[in-house]
Amino acid sequence: MEFGFGPEDEEFRAEARAWLDEHLTGVFAGAVGRGGPGSEHEGVAERRAWERELGRGGWIGLGWGAEAGAGAGPGGGVGSGSGSGSGAYGNRRASLTQQVVWAEEYARARAPGRHGHIGENLLAPTLIAHGTREQRDEFLPPIARGEALWCQGYSEPGAGSDLAGLRTVAVRDGDAYRVTGQKIWTSLAHEADWCFVLARTEEGSRGHRGISFLLVPMDQPGRIEVRPIRQLTGTSEFNEVFFDGAIARASHVVGGAGNGWRVAMGLLGFERGVSTLVQQIGFAQELESVVREAVDSGAAEDPVLRDRLVRQWAELRVMRWNALRTLGSSGSGGGDADGGGPGAPSVAKLLWGGWHQRLGELAMGVRGAAAAVGPADWSESTPYELDALQRLFLFTRADTVYGGSDEIQRNIIAERVLGLPREAR
Repeated sequence: MEFGFGPEDEEFRAEARAWLDEHLTGVFAGAVGRGGPGSEHEGVAERRAWERELGRGGWIGLGWGAEAGAGAGPGGGVGSGSGSGSGAYGNRRASLTQQVVWAEEYARARAPGRHGHIGENLLAPTLIAHGTREQRDEFLPPIARGEALWCQGYSEPGAGSDLAGLRTVAVRDGDAYRVTGQKIWTSLAHEADWCFVLARTEEGSRGHRGISFLLVPMDQPGRIEVRPIRQLTGTSEFNEVFFDGAIARASHVVGGAGNGWRVAMGLLGFERGVSTLVQQIGFAQELESVVREAVDSGAAEDPVLRDRLVRQWAELRVMRWNALRTLGSSGSGGGDADGGGPGAPSVAKLLWGGWHQRLGELAMGVRGAAAAVGPADWSESTPYELDALQRLFLFTRADTVYGGSDEIQRNIIAERVLGLPREAR
């Protein structure tokens, strides 16, 4: 496996670093370092404006490539970029290594947490792989401009890890579908403009059959209700979403009616690779904060805690090498849903979910008893003013559950990679 950075990549790095240095100033200076996991409530207006700034700079959709179809084209799109050229929808063309470079520079600059991740990195590659040209022409340019925000309507009460048990239905009504049901744990649904929804479109269907992948506008008062779910951190980036006859156009079914399971599984395959590497840079910054706390407080003198700190560092390096190996074997930046093999996304999820959870526990171990105490200026009006390490610990309680629980990932590896008998269902 060869995965290295050449002279063109380093030129791209210099361009990316210069752009970030220039633009993370002025109105955006206050958004630096804000909006990460567990802090999605921070600087919402500034971060949404930042998405549009990224779009004007041509930094959204680097991995889409020219194969996405005929869109705005060079010179007439969202932001033509400079030396890297322009993709079909105005986004820059960038090689896989250049996508990694951008992700690394973005994380190192502590640029704001992305509002548009779901549209750019999940929906867009799915439309490129499974959508019609009309769907790509309609939906990709607003994502590339940083204007359209998306959420993901997959999990339901009783059908989270067992997604094939979903009960939301969509009934054909002329040139539209009427969607009725409930979704849960829907990230950023309270801010999203659109939701891609899995629903049953064939009456009486069960399991993987009869499911369709629909694109549903969220601005439907009386037909869509969003209820925030308050978490341990006191924030509410997750939501319940209730659909009561919500309208989705028949032309907005991706992959054809009844083919939603295949489309949905392809989408899940895109949660890997470059995004995993940028996530690991954020992890490294969090680990650095924990190490600094241990050194400053003297906790690093404890040989047990010191051993745990070293182990966290070593495991993070292993995760990086695994991600690079996966990228090197996939051979592309976006179209290969297997990502280096059918079990690669599951292996990555198992590695980072457990690692991040242990980091949160280690942060509290470094603090000792003080970890359970709020700041000295706590008041009744701000009972949830957690610091970064407390928020890290509380938020990571969910890391081994969301995005596919550890149990589900182990089943996938056992059945699809090791060839073990399927679990009785």
